[in-house]
Amino acid sequence: MTAIEPRSAEGRATADRTLETPPRKPFGAVVRDYVALTKPRIIELLLVTTFPVMFLADRGVPSVWLILATLIGGSLSAGSANSLNCYLDRDIDRLMHRTEGRPLATGAISPRAGLIFGVVLGAISVLWLGLLVNWLSAALSFGAIVLYVGFYTLLLKRRTSQNIVWGGIAGCMPTLIGWSAVTNSVSWSAIVLFLVVFFWTPPHYWPLSMRFRDDYANAGVPMLPVVAEDIAVARQIVIYTWVTVATTLALVPVADMGVIYTVIALVSGAVFLREAHLLLRRARAGASYKVLKPMRLFHYSISYLTLVFVAVAIDPLLHIALH
Repeated sequence: MTAIEPRSAEGRATADRTLETPPRKPFGAVVRDYVALTKPRIIELLLVTTFPVMFLADRGVPSVWLILATLIGGSLSAGSANSLNCYLDRDIDRLMHRTEGRPLATGAISPRAGLIFGVVLGAISVLWLGLLVNWLSAALSFGAIVLYVGFYTLLLKRRTSQNIVWGGIAGCMPTLIGWSAVTNSVSWSAIVLFLVVFFWTPPHYWPLSMRFRDDYANAGVPMLPVVAEDIAVARQIVIYTWVTVATTLALVPVADMGVIYTVIALVSGAVFLREAHLLLRRARAGASYKVLKPMRLFHYSISYLTLVFVAVAIDPLLHIALH
């Protein structure tokens, strides 16, 4: 696997010196900058995989306080990981149109302030979950931060085209956190849901990488669409999509899911597979980006994951057995 050299440490240091002292801004604008540093849209997606799992673990409705405490702790944890990711990636963020407006890339927040903010958020999240939920959830939350910052951002992202495959493990942790918050344990059902998110991540993220291929290439990040042809990427997307859908169906016997979940998983999965195969068909035809339309699959992948996990929450409340 070929790594593409990112900007040198000297270049990063020079850029940091020019951005170290940002101009004074109104308090509201400063708050918005720090919120942006946590990548709130990504946090929303992570919560979609936390909240429903708690219903399945409880086989009913968990206490409102437990739900709120878990979601707040999970949001703080994800915000910490995302902030530290922005701190470490500030050099390449400045080179990509998609990320050039991030607060550490523009200098709206200094690197030192961003680092302190991310570390403090992480410490608060672990203490919050440990004291108000349980220490297993706190440990899993801390593990998610370490995986995202250390394993993905530092070790994999700039070195291998498989970065998002293994680095995506951090994004699977909310399923375990949601389950452990209710049961103070991890079961096979939680592990299957973990694998659903794991296998879903490549067909979700690689279409986005196809859209921003030039950005990643310019920043020296070897995402698969940067180092491989569209047809090779599309084949991988199809494979992972099939495995994702199969894994959602594996939950049926493992967690004794009913008709509601099964039907939603089958129908939404069929659409997901159709979109993946359409992308492959267009890639085989040598379609241009406008015809290839990878963002269509990217957007549907979000809807797909949401539908599956909403079904995970609804099924135990309105359980209709398959037998």
